[in-house]
Amino acid sequence: METKTVVVPNIGCNGCVNSIKTEVSEIPGVVKVDGVVDAKTVTVQWQDPATWAAIEAKMREIDYAPQS
Repeated sequence: METKTVVVPNIGCNGCVNSIKTEVSEIPGVVKVDGVVDAKTVTVQWQDPATWAAIEAKMREIDYAPQS
C-alpha cells in the first residue's frame, strides 16, 4: 500500500475537499482520501490497480491539480 500527501493550491473549502474525496475514491484501488482545508493538502492511500499517475490525472481533470 502506498500513501502520498500533496499540496493542492485550489482547495478553498470543505466542498473542495469533498469533491476530491468523491472523485478520487472512485478509482479502483484507492483506499482512503483525506484533505485539510487550512493546509491545502490531500493525502491519498492506494494499492493495485491504482497508480499515482491515475490519481494525479483525475485530480487534474477535476481542476484540483497537485502542486509539483
